[in-house]
Amino acid sequence: MEREPEAVQIIGGGLAGCEAAWQVASRGIRAVLYEMRPDVQTPAHQSGALAELVCSNSLGSLLPGRAPGLLKEELRRLGSLVLRCAESAAVPAGRALAVDRDAFSDGIERSISSHPHIEVRREEVAEIPPDRITVVASGPLTSSALAEGIARLFGQQQLYFWDAMAPIVQAESIDMGVAFRASRYEDGESDYINCPMDAAEYRRFVAELVQARQAPLRGYELEDRRYFEACLPIEVLAKRGEQALAYGPLRPIGLTDPRTGKRPHAVVQLRQDNLAGSLYNLVGFQTNLSWDEQRRVFGLIPGLEQAEWVRFGQMHRNTFINSPELLTPCLSWKRDPRLYFAGQIVGTEGYMGSTASGLLAGVNASRVARGLAAVVPPCTTMLGALVRYVTTPQASSFQPMKPNHGLLPPLENQPRRKRERGDAYAVRALEDLQSFIAESGVLGDLIGDGG
Repeated sequence: MEREPEAVQIIGGGLAGCEAAWQVASRGIRAVLYEMRPDVQTPAHQSGALAELVCSNSLGSLLPGRAPGLLKEELRRLGSLVLRCAESAAVPAGRALAVDRDAFSDGIERSISSHPHIEVRREEVAEIPPDRITVVASGPLTSSALAEGIARLFGQQQLYFWDAMAPIVQAESIDMGVAFRASRYEDGESDYINCPMDAAEYRRFVAELVQARQAPLRGYELEDRRYFEACLPIEVLAKRGEQALAYGPLRPIGLTDPRTGKRPHAVVQLRQDNLAGSLYNLVGFQTNLSWDEQRRVFGLIPGLEQAEWVRFGQMHRNTFINSPELLTPCLSWKRDPRLYFAGQIVGTEGYMGSTASGLLAGVNASRVARGLAAVVPPCTTMLGALVRYVTTPQASSFQPMKPNHGLLPPLENQPRRKRERGDAYAVRALEDLQSFIAESGVLGDLIGDGG
């Protein structure tokens, strides 16, 4: 009589952990998903919900010719639960995928809790279970106890960087006599609310921003800070030069102020945060200013003078491991092929990057449970390129990375135009992904409709 495959332990109920659990269970393998919340909270989470989004509600571009869009299409073809739930909870965001946070988490929660092969245990894990097939997807907000356990296992210190979340306002409190709805270059629907600034308003805002009071530091935050470059606090970016914001998150390109018929000097964009359209977040406004200072300084933005703030920004420490030195290309620990790591803790940054590594770790953990060889997607795919980046030793210090075309091998006939290169990357990636799927059989072992 054939023995039942060993269960897979997944630590962490974020995007990567939920995706890993789903991939394991969808192949008929029992998955035990551990989530410490709500009993043990983090500095950034607001609830105990699975797959809670703590920063932006945007999952990036939907266009296959752009790196985030290409990764989404790859995940779609690989049967991603997270992407499916995100699309079901989508809110207007032009050609990007943004979600209603609560609807998104609810969809994940329902799918995970109702799956017959998934058991959810609400308890903290302080040590990696020995002699078990395990996926560690505890995320950048890994608890101190588990972080110490991982450090003991590896015999080395954790790396870290600082991350921050943007504030959210009530839509009805935005002065639409000043602000206006539009997408850049009128690309799609007018999904964004735009707060225009003239040169004097912009200079005043920057001057106040750079001298605004920071939130007080806690004990563990007194260490040297290393920011993730793609998610800098807006006050840190502003200190790089007076026009840094105007060329960064406040760039006005592609937008026209209907009051003047001209392009503003700078624009603060707000993106819908929930399905009802009652909440909007400030795009690119991750911050660690004190709450009083946020209310004062951000109240200088035209159209937000009387804004009602639902959530203020907050900075937190994101933990990640030295993946290039520790992991194989299939995301297992070099010393133990039964121990996998996935999500932002391995340096696959962003919601979709985290999801992608969770998917691969889940697929491979299920294969190990059945005595099959782990698989590695081709490096010409965005998934494969991300995995290669986080598992290849580098000359410089390792830093997390979001999906981008720079990770992909050059094309044989490189188009000169950026858009054409993006489209060519996508064609090659999706062709190679289909070949990988056919040759590896990674979708041939799914049971039913994903479980």
